[in-house]
Amino acid sequence: MRLKKIGMIILCITFWVSCTKEKQNQDNQNNNNNLPYSSIENTYGFGLLKKATGIWAGPLTSTTMIGSFPEWISDLRPISAAQISGKNELDKNNDIFLSFFIAKYNNEYRLCFRNGGLFGGMSRISYFLCDSVNENSNHSYYRFSEIKKGIQRAYSEVIFVKDSMYLRSYTNKNNTQPSAVLHMSWSAKLQDTTSAQSAVNLFQYPKKELIKDFSTTFNGLAESIYFSAGQDPYKEEDHPYLGKANISFTISPSLNPDLNKNVFLVITTQPLINGMSYNPNNLKYRTRYVQVKANETSFTFNYMHPGSYYLYAFYDNDGNGTINSGDWLNSMVTHFTLPAKGPINASANINFVIP
Repeated sequence: MRLKKIGMIILCITFWVSCTKEKQNQDNQNNNNNLPYSSIENTYGFGLLKKATGIWAGPLTSTTMIGSFPEWISDLRPISAAQISGKNELDKNNDIFLSFFIAKYNNEYRLCFRNGGLFGGMSRISYFLCDSVNENSNHSYYRFSEIKKGIQRAYSEVIFVKDSMYLRSYTNKNNTQPSAVLHMSWSAKLQDTTSAQSAVNLFQYPKKELIKDFSTTFNGLAESIYFSAGQDPYKEEDHPYLGKANISFTISPSLNPDLNKNVFLVITTQPLINGMSYNPNNLKYRTRYVQVKANETSFTFNYMHPGSYYLYAFYDNDGNGTINSGDWLNSMVTHFTLPAKGPINASANINFVIP
């Protein structure tokens, strides 16, 4: 029922976008002639930075090889005065790093959308600049297009309606299609903003400050999409105010684990369990998670926001991909604090069977 309701919302949003897009394009063409984007004070798309702050969760539909998910979570927090980022891992070969920041290109200041990561172990990093904005009291629309070839090559739409965010990406599939087609669609609800508040206060976020000058970055290139992390002009490791958490786990031998089964490592900003009491309302504070094999025993969460966290390790005993009665977890919750630039080490001992 919830997915059906979300589907109806997406249908309404799609209808609104399609009905207004032609007007938006005309309005923005006029805006390009009138607004002085040569001034950072009029950075195009700046309003998105504040709206996107927080932990977001919702279903993701994808045409890529990683498939679709009933729930995808992203913790978007400031990492400087004019930049926000969030990273997610599925496993060691599949991850995504999202970042929005102020950039300069063609003597204009626009919000930039960096979208990249590993897909089946292969790198792909894209850079888009904001080229369409429609903001009012009920909803906000932002479009980001590929810098060299524009929307024919690839673009992304970010839409905010109340406490919902809709992110849709389009691509012409490496120039094999005449125009860009739907690549992925994420329909997310805002879960929490308190986890980001310390970074907001630290940087007095958001401010109108230049993060990257791309004036000559893409000169001589056919497109602003890279398939090698070594060629990336703004590598993940160069993003500020991010650390890493080296997570390890053990499984009590008395439980006789099958080392080919999966373990879920879940990190939250507020505890899910107090003593022996489980608080499902705190699921909204999930920030990072990954699935690994029981014989791997460790995983590193890279480019993680500094802050206070709780670690949970779940052994999927019945192999159904969800945590339920009969699965195993750590009875002693691990709490750790990640400093800026980290790293931090934390471990969990899986020793308890869920009744």
